[in-house]
Amino acid sequence: MNIILIAAIAKNEVIGKATGEMPWHVTEEFKHFKETTTGYPVLMGRKTFQTLGKPLKNRTNIIISTNDISIQGNPEVFVYKDILSALEFCERQGYEKVFIIGGGTIYAQTISIADEMILSYMNFEAEGEVKFPEFNRREWDVWKVDERELFTIFYYRKKSL
Repeated sequence: MNIILIAAIAKNEVIGKATGEMPWHVTEEFKHFKETTTGYPVLMGRKTFQTLGKPLKNRTNIIISTNDISIQGNPEVFVYKDILSALEFCERQGYEKVFIIGGGTIYAQTISIADEMILSYMNFEAEGEVKFPEFNRREWDVWKVDERELFTIFYYRKKSL
């Protein structure tokens, strides 16, 4: 199973606000995110899920939270106390890939076990407290770059060490 981090990152490394909200709205980037993740499980932290306001359609939504949260009987939403349990669930389900969609703490906890990253680097700075974790670029190969008007998408694969 491929573990893939997908994120949009401002020039100043900001990915969100402490509340879990995105500090910008770029329709083309949201469309890229939706097209990439539809049909696959998405794993996220509680704040990210609560900011979305509802489960993402056509995706199994997996939330990591040590708090009890209400998912209102939605059969496409699962809550786990830790990332390892959530990934074991994905393995048992036979998923080909799982997308890690944030927030900052979840990215920091999964970047070392990720197989791939799809990072949209925005062409602007943004206000926010949450930043994408630093990573050793020598451990990753860029295998594709996709230029867009307001951002550039870099597709990374972890190097075989």
